[in-house]
Amino acid sequence: MLPRLARTFARIQAMDFSLLETLPAELERSLHAVRQRFDGFERVVVAYSGGVDSALVAALAAERLGPRAEAITGVSPALAPHLRQEARDQAAWLGLRHRELPTAELADPAYASNPEERCYACKRELHRLLAPIAIAAGGAQVLDGVNLDDLGDHRPGIRAAREHGVCSPLAEAGIDKAGVRQLSRALGLPWWDKPAQPCLASRFPYGEPITAARLQRVAAAEQWLRQQGFVELRVRSQGETARIELPAAALPALLRRLAEDGHRQALMAAFAAQGFQAVALDLEGLVSGKLNRALAGQDQAS
Repeated sequence: MLPRLARTFARIQAMDFSLLETLPAELERSLHAVRQRFDGFERVVVAYSGGVDSALVAALAAERLGPRAEAITGVSPALAPHLRQEARDQAAWLGLRHRELPTAELADPAYASNPEERCYACKRELHRLLAPIAIAAGGAQVLDGVNLDDLGDHRPGIRAAREHGVCSPLAEAGIDKAGVRQLSRALGLPWWDKPAQPCLASRFPYGEPITAARLQRVAAAEQWLRQQGFVELRVRSQGETARIELPAAALPALLRRLAEDGHRQALMAAFAAQGFQAVALDLEGLVSGKLNRALAGQDQAS
C-alpha cells in the first residue's frame, strides 16, 4: 500500500509537518492543543498499531520530540501480517524510532475465552509490558491513539490504559475519527484514508474461544480476499463457518464473481484449506463492531 501512495503524496520534510490544506478553525485549534501537549513531555512511548489514529499520534510525537519519541507495536497472532508490515513501512516513512514487542495475551484465559471484557485483558498485557520500557527510557509518558468517538463505544481496553497512566492526546483535544482523517490528510500522511482494521480477535463472537490457529486461519482467509482486489473486509468466524463482510457497495462485484462456478469453487477451496467447513456472505454489508450488537441486546433485556 505505502509505496503506491508515497508516489502520490510528496514526502514531507522530516519532523516538520506543515498543513497542506486549510482546516476548520476548531480542528486547527485541536491540532495546536495536541502539539502543545507534546511539548510538555520530556520523552514518550506511543502504543502504535499502525492504524490511522496511533499513526497520527506517533507522527506528531516524532515532530515535536524527534528521537525522544518511540513507537512500539505489540505483536501476537491477533495482528494480521499485512498490518504488521504496514506499521513498519509507515514508521520508516516517518523516520520514526520503532520496535516490535511480543505480547502473550493468548496465555491469559481472560482473553482466550473471549469474554465481553476481552479487550481489557489484551490492553492490560500490552501496558504491563510497556510500563518498564517507559521507565527505562527515563520516565517516558505512554500515549495511545484513542479518539473521542472511542469513548462512546464498548472499549474495555481504555480502562486498562487508564489504570496504567496512559494518555490519549487525541481524545483529550476532542478529536474524533473524522477529525483524525482530516488532520492526517492535511498533514500529508499518505495513509489518511486507510480503512479501520481492528485486531483479528474481533472476528469471533463473544464466548467463542480464541486460539492462535483460529486467528491465523482468519488472517489467511482475509488475505485471499485481499488478493482478489477487496480492500475493506472482515471474515467473521462462527464455529466452523466463515461469514464474509464487505462494504455494501462492494457486494455486487463479489456476487457477480460468485455467479461464476470457477470463482465460487476457488473461494470455497481457499477457505476449506484453512479449515472452514462452510462460507456465508453477509448481505447487510460490513459494519464495524457488528458483534457488539449482542451486548446491546443483553443490556436491553436486563
